Amino acid sequence: MIGTICEWFWWDRLWLPVNLTWADLEDKDGRVYAKVSDLYITLPYSVGFLIVRYVFERFIATPFATALGVTEKNRRKVQYNPILEHYFTSCSKTPGQADIQGLSKKCSISNRQVEHWFRRRRNQERPGVLKKFREASWRCVFYLGALIGGVVALHDKPWFYNLREMWNSYPKQSLLESQYWYYILEMSFYWSLLFSITFDVKRKDFKEQIIHHLATLTLLAFSWCGNYIRVGTLVMLVHDASDVFLESAKIFNYAKWEKTCNGIFVLFAAVFMVTRLVIFPFWIIHCTWVYPPDYYPVFFGYYFFNAVLVILLTLHIFWAYLILRMVKKFLFGSLTKDERSDNEEEEDDEGENSMPEDHDGHPKVSNGCGANHH
Repeated sequence: MIGTICEWFWWDRLWLPVNLTWADLEDKDGRVYAKVSDLYITLPYSVGFLIVRYVFERFIATPFATALGVTEKNRRKVQYNPILEHYFTSCSKTPGQADIQGLSKKCSISNRQVEHWFRRRRNQERPGVLKKFREASWRCVFYLGALIGGVVALHDKPWFYNLREMWNSYPKQSLLESQYWYYILEMSFYWSLLFSITFDVKRKDFKEQIIHHLATLTLLAFSWCGNYIRVGTLVMLVHDASDVFLESAKIFNYAKWEKTCNGIFVLFAAVFMVTRLVIFPFWIIHCTWVYPPDYYPVFFGYYFFNAVLVILLTLHIFWAYLILRMVKKFLFGSLTKDERSDNEEEEDDEGENSMPEDHDGHPKVSNGCGANHH
């Protein structure tokens, strides 16, 4: 059954133009083609990226943060309360009013003190500015290196200037060494982002980030197997261009270099709009949608490839909305936070100091295992 499914999945008619088979993409006559087996190396390379990231964040990003004056905000730890802690870890981090009242009775404290405890407890779990700074520094360094590498790999290629050149002799286009490393390193990096996303700073667009990483990996893997490598390299270059400025703006934002942050952010917004909402749809997607039928009859792979590109474009539109919201704040105030971040809640110091304690100094609690909850 597995063999039948694989045979159907790799059916020539699905992924290649008519009258072509996978045998036509075997290495011969001095031509080297991309192979599915080449992508296996991206998984161990992604682990390598995670190791390099750890070393970079600890020995380079952390001293850099100190040099820029990035300091952690001192957070007062919440007093341990077994009932509230059990509810926080097993039920909900944001209890409703009915639950708050139940917890208040079980702990023999006021509703306000319960709300204050949960607010401070949530803040304890939120990542500090140093963690955000290190993550942004790591991504900025990679995107800058990828952007420079992409320009070096593509600047002398004819399809970089004339998009119709992408389809000349397709799919019999030999794989270049620069294309190989550009793909392998980008895919390995995105795998590492996907593996670490649950440990990184969680943002409001968490689900969109996962969709983006999966769509990007799917797009790159399919373009590799279907030999859409020329298009794939341009897609990567377009994405890396704006990401460099985004991560740079975050770095200076965390360092509280407001003017520098605002200037870079304006530049990022302009580059993002041009590359992802103009060049990406009206150059690249236009190239993949309009030109191919001039060279061969359309097939399933043609529609699949364009569908994944449209998914990425949809995500670009979503992020453009968030960026415009930030631009609005920038024009009418100052850019003080990442619109996607899960920001720290304001704490009210009133209340907790009056929480009744027993003779051991612990919060006074009554017997019971939890509050009313649904």
